[in-house]
Amino acid sequence: MRAAALVKKQHVELIDVPSPYLGPHDVRVRPAAVGVCGTDFHIAAGESNFHLDEHGRPIPFEASPQILGHEITGTVIERGAAVKDLAVGTRVVVDQGRNCRSERREPPCEYCASGHSHQCEHYQEHGITGLPGGFAEELVVPAVNAVPIGGDLNFEVAALAEPLGCVLHCLDAGERARTRYRLSGQHDRVRTAVVLGAGPAGLLFVQALRSLLAFDGALLVSDPSPHKRALAQALGAEAVPPEQLTALVRERSHGRRAEYVVEATGCGHVFGDVPNLIRKQGTLLLYGVGHGGAAMELLNPLQWRELALVTSVGASGGFDADGRPSVYRRALGLLANNAVRVDSLLTHRYRGLAAVPRALGDDHRRPDYVKGMTLLP
Repeated sequence: MRAAALVKKQHVELIDVPSPYLGPHDVRVRPAAVGVCGTDFHIAAGESNFHLDEHGRPIPFEASPQILGHEITGTVIERGAAVKDLAVGTRVVVDQGRNCRSERREPPCEYCASGHSHQCEHYQEHGITGLPGGFAEELVVPAVNAVPIGGDLNFEVAALAEPLGCVLHCLDAGERARTRYRLSGQHDRVRTAVVLGAGPAGLLFVQALRSLLAFDGALLVSDPSPHKRALAQALGAEAVPPEQLTALVRERSHGRRAEYVVEATGCGHVFGDVPNLIRKQGTLLLYGVGHGGAAMELLNPLQWRELALVTSVGASGGFDADGRPSVYRRALGLLANNAVRVDSLLTHRYRGLAAVPRALGDDHRRPDYVKGMTLLP
């Protein structure tokens, strides 16, 4: 079969690869829409490589080309002999994470047993850790990793279930944390919240805070892009350029600063801004990854303020009775009933495997770019 693979840093080629083996508990999926994620850009640029050998060393792309794409929707075109609950022709969103439930491992590790599948002792990810991703003609995954898309929700919107699931998991982690100020608190409640970054994740955080958690306090979003700021404003936030953020947070909070800050940029220098934005014993959600070039001493002022520093990764959140990830079903439901809207986020579309090199190129640097989506026949 054909696939678009990263064969060396910043170089994607169409190559022939063997059609993946279908086990008795697997389904074969034909990808239909695959979202382009910031993680894909980090990997393609050579800044990150999560495909590691047994000693924890990155395996060069030249030695093992990587098929990226982990925000995957598609159609079941074949099922293993033991699969009874997914028919051929079923439209699905793929949970790219392979965990104890995926591998039918008993007993499950302590993380999978408690619903934290992204911390599975044996965790692997399609499109990230070396397992083939969605930029291919076919993909084989365990049937429990294929979540049916109900109703008339289209493939493009459904593909956003993965990043939305990650945002939901992050917010859930923040609510579980031992912190002074809570979004649902009565006395020490969050009055002012800040989201750093108005990319796809930042815009999903805005909607989740407003629509799902009913946060009605001051909500400020910072981003250098006027286009992204306009989207954030339309979704219910006050959007400001980074250079104006500190002054406006002080003004909107009446000098208190924000009790709740979401870091959704992945830029290291933002840690230098956080102490001027956040109230003592506030909550800082670390969602963005990367943070290159940041010095460790930037953490000192955060430590002095006794912040609740919450780190989060992936779309964990437990399993339903059929073994499928509950957070994906939750995300699909929110997208289906328009509680979270993503149409305005999908700014760039690419058609066919031949367009994947351009999808992973420099388009994301354009001023009107928010989110790319690759559509496959």
